[in-house]
Amino acid sequence: MSESEFVPPALRKGVTPAKAYDQAMPVLDSSSAVPRPAGPGQPALSLVLVVYDMPDQAERTIASLSVPYQRGVVAADYEIIVVENESPDMLGPRRAEAAAPNVRYFAHQDAVPTPVGAANFGGQQARGAMIGLLIDGARMVTPGVVANILAARRLGPDVVVAVPGYHIGSQRQQDAAQDGYDERAEAELLAGIGWPEDGYRLFDIAVFSGTSRSGWFRPVHESNCLCLPRHLWEELAGLSPEFVSPGGGHVNLDFYRRAIDHPRSVPVILFGEGTFHQFHGGVTTGGTDGAERQAIIDGAFEEYERVRGAGFRQPTKRAILFGAMPDQAAPFLKHAAELMIHRPERD
Repeated sequence: MSESEFVPPALRKGVTPAKAYDQAMPVLDSSSAVPRPAGPGQPALSLVLVVYDMPDQAERTIASLSVPYQRGVVAADYEIIVVENESPDMLGPRRAEAAAPNVRYFAHQDAVPTPVGAANFGGQQARGAMIGLLIDGARMVTPGVVANILAARRLGPDVVVAVPGYHIGSQRQQDAAQDGYDERAEAELLAGIGWPEDGYRLFDIAVFSGTSRSGWFRPVHESNCLCLPRHLWEELAGLSPEFVSPGGGHVNLDFYRRAIDHPRSVPVILFGEGTFHQFHGGVTTGGTDGAERQAIIDGAFEEYERVRGAGFRQPTKRAILFGAMPDQAAPFLKHAAELMIHRPERD
């Protein structure tokens, strides 16, 4: 389309201006104090990774969080806190600590089958000025995640940084599993892009996850790499222990909403980075048949309503898009833009 052919959306027939977000634009208060620097020997960032019954996937996730895969940072800038809930197939400290030099490993036992206790325990161990939660240990990340989190942190004292989510494969894994997708098929995809040589090639073999399906320009439901200043983590008191459904139910959606809806928070989306879910037979991503999985999801929504007194709705506070977009993410840019232009209503 040439410049002369462009017609503003508000002047096109049958096009309604987008209203996916609350219309207030985010404002970075230039008078606010910048985040306090990390103290001597204190990492700027603690990443809490929760692991359960997925040693191979977790090992790859840790590798993706480590240097030199992570670019523009050194190991002393951050720590990776691995909290592994007891399972029949453990990762263990030797494999976890061999994957990265800045790993601190903790085995954890919990009376209920959720990641909530492990996540909160990890938050208590964190030494960083900022605390990030990866509640699902099977989610690899792209190479600019850590550097961009640390850069976005400098935007203000209450910045909350979220990384969008993707599933490896040609369709979301809960659907792909019904067509025979499994760990062997995924290994072939990873080999085909030469992972981990260029982590941005994960975009070449992935689709948006269900909770990020609306793209970068509309509200998302959660993030599987969500980073908060320490004082906001403490104000929120971590994850809510009332969520006791298998896998935590919708506790991660709840934590995301509480963080974004905090009156002082400024949400930042790292649109050129991503978390990429590896297949491992999870509760809602392929480990159960369709009817059983739907019953689990329905139960999680019912639990959310019992805990919060109302059904879940994604936060609509407008986010700041931060970072650079790799070439491999261009198809997702096109998808996100088309959704924003042609389907402006909220999901």
